[in-house]
Amino acid sequence: MLAIRMQRNGRTHYPTYRIVVQEAQRHPLSGRVVAEVGNYNPATHALVMDKEAVEKYLKNGAQPSGRVALILKKNGVKLPKWVKLAPKKDSKAKHADKLRKNQPKEEAPAEEAAPETPVEETPAEGTPTEA
Repeated sequence: MLAIRMQRNGRTHYPTYRIVVQEAQRHPLSGRVVAEVGNYNPATHALVMDKEAVEKYLKNGAQPSGRVALILKKNGVKLPKWVKLAPKKDSKAKHADKLRKNQPKEEAPAEEAAPETPVEETPAEGTPTEA
């Protein structure tokens, strides 16, 4: 069975991908590629693709990987009915109640400050006082 998948190229921290048709049992980096049908740069979202070749392989039963299927659909390639796109994941926080935004708001204490009465100091013995 054939698979349409991405094969990583590029340098460290800057990947680019080849979109290749390959035997499904082979590892993407094995080098045994049936056809290279395009290139994809995720940094710029640039896609260069031979749509006719992709449609030919899809018609003959090549299974696109999940990411390739999303890229093909976004760029106007008609996918067969048997291709299933992965559902969009709903991200949930594991401990949502511990997040700062979900904590109850602390109300500022509304105490009215009473004016303080000054305490008269008595001079200590042995210290001169002003007369």
